[in-house]
Amino acid sequence: MAQETEAPPAKASGATVDHSKLEALQKDFASGPEVTAACLSCHTEAADQVKQSIHWTWDYTHPGTGQDLGKDNVINSYCVAVAGNEARCTSCHIGYGWTDMNEPPPQDANAVDCLVCHDTSDTYAKIPAGAGKPFGKEIKEGAMTNMGKPAQPVDLMKVAQSVGLPDRDNCGNCHFYGGGGDNVKHGDLSSALHHPTEAIDVHMAEEGLNFECQTCHVSEQHIWHGSRYNVTAKDTEGSGLPGQRRDVATCESCHGTEPHDAFSLIGFKLNSHRDKIACQTCHIPEYAKGGAPTKLMWDWSTAGKMGDDGKPTKAKGYETRDGKKFVTYDSMKGDFEWGEYLKPDYFWFDGQVEYANADHEIDPSGVVEVNMISGRQDDDKSRIWPFKVMRGKQPYDTERNRLLYPHLFGPGSDTAYWGKWDWNKSLEAGAEASGTEYSGSFDFVSTEMYWPVTHMVAPAEDHVACEECHKEGGRLANIAGIHIPGANPMGPGGKLGALILILTALGVVIHAIARFFGRKNMKEQ
Repeated sequence: MAQETEAPPAKASGATVDHSKLEALQKDFASGPEVTAACLSCHTEAADQVKQSIHWTWDYTHPGTGQDLGKDNVINSYCVAVAGNEARCTSCHIGYGWTDMNEPPPQDANAVDCLVCHDTSDTYAKIPAGAGKPFGKEIKEGAMTNMGKPAQPVDLMKVAQSVGLPDRDNCGNCHFYGGGGDNVKHGDLSSALHHPTEAIDVHMAEEGLNFECQTCHVSEQHIWHGSRYNVTAKDTEGSGLPGQRRDVATCESCHGTEPHDAFSLIGFKLNSHRDKIACQTCHIPEYAKGGAPTKLMWDWSTAGKMGDDGKPTKAKGYETRDGKKFVTYDSMKGDFEWGEYLKPDYFWFDGQVEYANADHEIDPSGVVEVNMISGRQDDDKSRIWPFKVMRGKQPYDTERNRLLYPHLFGPGSDTAYWGKWDWNKSLEAGAEASGTEYSGSFDFVSTEMYWPVTHMVAPAEDHVACEECHKEGGRLANIAGIHIPGANPMGPGGKLGALILILTALGVVIHAIARFFGRKNMKEQ
């Protein structure tokens, strides 16, 4: 169907350019690359800058471990891997036409997608299985966006004339929907952040500070700071005022290393906590807030069961606080578990992450960590951080003890699991697409994956209360190497404190008795 579009909105307040008046944008564009060519006629260096970013390469070499990371390489516990599933996965790439992970992204400068980050009309959307291609003016009946919304016609001229600085929608239209749906992956990045209240996120609240993503993830020549592969877990430099730092996206880069009132006893004590406890641990008491639950378990071993009619089936067994129902079984993907308003899990974390990729041998007798976080109490780079722990079951090679890459998506394919329901063919094709080995023997292994929680910061008055940790079985009960007063009343510290209290009380009683009899004797005399 075709639909007329409105004129582009007026230029943003304070802007120095009204793109609707630029001659290069006064045409009916036929494709995304054609728009990019027009953008580059003014922004001549933008494409080269974008191509230096991990957003473009999906590749990252860890400076400490040397491990190849990035979406191009890592295995996860959701749809497992990009290789073999490019058309679906690269719908969130900031380019057009990347269809093979064995090759780098397209090299043509016009393959960079300017609009996905700079559209301010809120009308631009990519085809979920189009390798980055946007919708056009003609939309197929029932077409959906990757945000799970009905697709609308895209007028590329209108979008091109409406560009501006990125906002939460630009970033969120991909990052909020990673893993196959709203808030599936991270737990602290969801559709609730499109229009959040202060209770959902004090920084992004529309009626409050109204931060955009790049307020913290500061960009420089199209490079954004903040990485889940190499996290600055403990920032000792601070804010670096008067100018905001551009090398990290930490709490300290704005709030400094002593954010609490140092002239009060409680503020002084809280500042001392910062040496071993991340800001997020106290200031994000819950994640998955605002009506968008997060996926907590994904069991691929149960996929493939059909309904009574012999066709794929779904079952909705989870209901949110506001009555929304979510799928807990899907023939395509297996069993799921969901949750909302969740307390994080806590671990020592020094910011370093290693992945169980194809070159990593696993031990299938236990739970396999898809990504291994490091950190310890005696490490001056580590602090106690909050995490979402994603659990599940996924395929592995029983002879080689390696996690496997399945070929899932591919309409009309003879090997895609979603269609042929044959794991062996899917894993053979996935191995070929990823350039890895597969022995021909597979099973499913239990896995865990760790996601640092760093968004959905609560207002200051809603921080984690002291007594939530300083009590028996408190939030940090599983953390080794620290003593928390009140957390273990029967431990050595608790026993010593109890003994001192008993002796003090006994001394008071003895003193009172002595004074009583002393006064009695004085009266008798």
